[in-house]
Amino acid sequence: MKLFVYHTPELTPTAQTPDCAIVIDVLRATTTIATALSAGAEAVQAFSDIEQLLQVSEQWAPDKRLRAGERGGMQLAGCDMGNSPLDCTPEKVKGRRLFISTTNGTRALQRVQEGPIVLAAALVNRQATVQYLLNHQPETVWLVGSGWEGSYSLEDTVCAGAIAHSLVEKTNYSEDELAGNDEVIGALSLYQKWQNQLLEMFHQASHGKRLLRLDGHADLKYCAQTDVLDVLPIQQEPGVLAKL
Repeated sequence: MKLFVYHTPELTPTAQTPDCAIVIDVLRATTTIATALSAGAEAVQAFSDIEQLLQVSEQWAPDKRLRAGERGGMQLAGCDMGNSPLDCTPEKVKGRRLFISTTNGTRALQRVQEGPIVLAAALVNRQATVQYLLNHQPETVWLVGSGWEGSYSLEDTVCAGAIAHSLVEKTNYSEDELAGNDEVIGALSLYQKWQNQLLEMFHQASHGKRLLRLDGHADLKYCAQTDVLDVLPIQQEPGVLAKL
C-alpha cells in the first residue's frame, strides 16, 4: 500500500486515478457527512453547484430530503441547514437523503468521483477509515484534502497524518514504506506534534478562526474528536455516499 497526500483537489494528478480515494474536509463537510449517515440518513448526495442541488432535490418529497448549503461558513438561502454536523440529529436526518453543497469538500468529492473506491474521512471516523484500508489493502491510496478555496489547510493535513499514523501502528509498514510522496511525511509530522491538542490547533488554523468568528466553537470541538463514529461513507454512484 502506498499513500499519497494532496492538500487540495487541484493538486491531484489529472491523468490517473488511485485504487482508493479518501476525501477529507474536517471543517466540516466530511465530518457532517459521516455524522449524518451515523444518525440514520438514507444517503448523502454531494454537489459542487448549489443550483444543481436545488434542481435535483426538488424531485424528492419534502419529508424525504434535507438541503444543506454553505458558502464561506454561512447557510445558503433555500436550504434547510448549513454545514454543521451538530444539525445532523437522528430526529432531523433519519430516513432522509441529505443533499449537500459546501465551499470546499463537495468540490473535492467531485474531483475524484470517477475512481473505483471513494471514501469520506474525518477525525471523527478515522479508525473506520483505517480499518477499511487494512481489510481491503488497496495498492494506491490518495488522501485528498479539501483545503480552503484552493489553498492549504492544517486540519485536513492533520487528519491525513492521523490516518497514516494509525496504519503505521497497526501494520508492519514503516513510514518510509507507506509514503508515496513527501506530503505524507509532512502530514505524519503534523499529527505527531498536535495529536493531543487538536482543538488548540484548530483555533490556530485559518478556517478554524473563520468559524470562530461565526460562533462555531461547538463545531470545532465536535470536529476535533477522534474515532467517535464507527461509520464510513462510501460512494455508491458518482456523488452519492452511503454508510458502508
